[in-house]
Amino acid sequence: MTDTPAPSPDLPAQPAATVLPAQPAAPAATAVAAPPLLPARWIAVGAVLLAAASAAALVFAWNTQQRVKALEAELVKRQQDSASVSTEALTLARQADVTARDAAARMALLDARVAETTMQRTQLEDLIQSLARSRDENVLADLEAAIRVALQQSAITGSAEPLVLTLKQADERLARYNQPRLERVRRAVAQDLERTRAAGVTDVTVLTIRLDDVIRQVDDLPLLAAAERRGAPVPEAPAATASATAAALPASGAAWFEGLPGAGRDFVDHLWREVRSLVRVTRIEQPEAMLVAPEQAYFLRANLKLRLLNARLALLSRQFDTAQSDLRDALSALDRYFDRGSRRVVAAGETVRQVMAQSRLVSTPRPDATLAAIAAASAGR
Repeated sequence: MTDTPAPSPDLPAQPAATVLPAQPAAPAATAVAAPPLLPARWIAVGAVLLAAASAAALVFAWNTQQRVKALEAELVKRQQDSASVSTEALTLARQADVTARDAAARMALLDARVAETTMQRTQLEDLIQSLARSRDENVLADLEAAIRVALQQSAITGSAEPLVLTLKQADERLARYNQPRLERVRRAVAQDLERTRAAGVTDVTVLTIRLDDVIRQVDDLPLLAAAERRGAPVPEAPAATASATAAALPASGAAWFEGLPGAGRDFVDHLWREVRSLVRVTRIEQPEAMLVAPEQAYFLRANLKLRLLNARLALLSRQFDTAQSDLRDALSALDRYFDRGSRRVVAAGETVRQVMAQSRLVSTPRPDATLAAIAAASAGR
């Protein structure tokens, strides 16, 4: 079925009578008559295309709608999942917030405890150091006080023994303490101890004790003017006694003595010894010593005691010149008026001479090195 071309509205209508039977037209006539057929075809094509486009649009719209519905369902599902996840996340966030607050509180508590522990540790270290310093300071103070007291005792007694004993005790105490900070003090103590021991200091105590012994012996010392027996004769062997008697007699008397019997020789020997004891020959360089009357012997002994007591007091008061003078006078009295043949007189004179030799003014060395080291250690240098 062919489409009949519709009359073109632009061309004027021609009468039907003029229509000629169809003949093959010329190319020019065909070109002119063809244009009226094109619009109908294009319209149909356009309609078909429009229908196809509409169908495609409908299909695309339906497909799009289906996709939109699927997307909406997916979005709803995801929204629901997101809502549940957000709710769970909110719950977890709240729990995490609570946990974080709890952890922050615990951390703050731990920080406070750590700070308190640090402060307590610092205070404990300060206390330990303070105790250690206090102990060192107490030791140094005790040593200094003991040394100063020993110096006073040495100055009073004139003996270095108190100072030597105190320095020795200080050295032993520092050795037991074994503190490196006080090693310098210990070396200074050892140095002063050696200097004090090396110094020949007068020991007044020993000298006064010796003078007291001499004073107690004065009443028993024999005088030259006193006719005192020196003790009972020692028994000798008969042969030795007879030989001594025969040697003492003249030659004729010796021959006569040898001719006597045993009992006669004993009698003559005894008689001869008694005669010899009646006479004593003594050489006296000072004749006035023999002129001392018995009643003056008491005052002589008392005067000697006073001299020795004055020397003792002078030694205690550190007046060595006065002590030397009194001791010289006492020694002179012993040599002049007392029997130097007696061992007691010789021993007393020797004691007085020793006291004179040792009673000299010698200053006790001061432990300046120890005191300086104690002061430096106390100052913390």
